[in-house]
Amino acid sequence: MCLAIPAQVEALLDDDMARVNLGGVSKEISLALVDGVGVGDYVIVHVGYALNRIDAQEAERTLALFAEMAAAGEGSA
Repeated sequence: MCLAIPAQVEALLDDDMARVNLGGVSKEISLALVDGVGVGDYVIVHVGYALNRIDAQEAERTLALFAEMAAAGEGSA
């Protein structure tokens, strides 16, 4: 099973790299597989690579679902 997470691009770096925000955590990822990504765009990240761009509404819906699942998991422990 794979888990890909939406992340917002904070900065474009050299060599097809970018710094993204993953739920408050800053991480460097590769943009080698996706063209035309800019600062402020959302990308789907898996194992340090952006797989594709997604629109902000889809990213926010997905992140809200992750937060909901995390909250539900905390209540069941």
